[in-house]
Amino acid sequence: MQYFEYNEKKKRGTTDFPFDFYHIDEQHPQYIMPYHWHIEYEIIRILEGTFTISLDEQEFIAHPGDILFIGDGILHAGMPQDCVYECIVFDMNTFLTHHTICRKLIQNIIDHSILIHHYFPKSNTQIHEIVWHMFDAFSKQPVGYQLSGIGEFYHFFGTVYSNGLYLTNPKQTPQDHKRIMQIKSVMEFIESSYASTITLEELSGIVHMSPKYFCRFFYEMTRQTPISYVNSYRIERACHQLLTTDLSVTEIAFSCGFNDTSYFIKQFKLQKSVTPKQYAK
Repeated sequence: MQYFEYNEKKKRGTTDFPFDFYHIDEQHPQYIMPYHWHIEYEIIRILEGTFTISLDEQEFIAHPGDILFIGDGILHAGMPQDCVYECIVFDMNTFLTHHTICRKLIQNIIDHSILIHHYFPKSNTQIHEIVWHMFDAFSKQPVGYQLSGIGEFYHFFGTVYSNGLYLTNPKQTPQDHKRIMQIKSVMEFIESSYASTITLEELSGIVHMSPKYFCRFFYEMTRQTPISYVNSYRIERACHQLLTTDLSVTEIAFSCGFNDTSYFIKQFKLQKSVTPKQYAK
């Protein structure tokens, strides 16, 4: 799964079946999930280890058997620890086309009239069983899995409604909305400019803050300093190049915004516990 663009615009699955399934472990080049958002919805199941996820300004620690539900447009990031997890990213509009009688209930979700709970612990056995059947269909893909997969999605949404696992008319304060839009604008700049020199003054200027106040604001939103976050994003881009190109370590370092190869290697080892060459092997 390539979470390179903070605002993901990639096509999901096919026109007739817009679902993408991903299995993520420590060998995956995008094992750590950096901050991003997308117009699709996402369900994550945790198979092993722990997964700390930030959703807008909320944070959850998920354990094996737990399930996470992420709505459209929500800024999110995940930090796995000895973790194996799987994701299904899907277009909610798909469920408007199958049954007219269900359309209003699905439209409530799309219109944000209700907000489905983000976190379902393993102890919620009913949701756990439904989602496990759903993921097993998408991961094993037996003949007819599309039917059983979509069926489990409807089963999931029906169970959410029948058990009241949602908030009604959720409201976001103007201040919360402003903060999230500000951090999104900073991340869009990082995405487009990571290969060049990025200064603290540039980042703070995007949201019209002083560098000192911006550092505090950025840390409150991401639990990282602006510079450490830029370096993390650059390292993730470097990982992809190490696995998909024949460029040298020096060439990759410079293409990802590092002006010093030694510093790049130091930062890479700090984040990945191996050197770039070891990672590529």
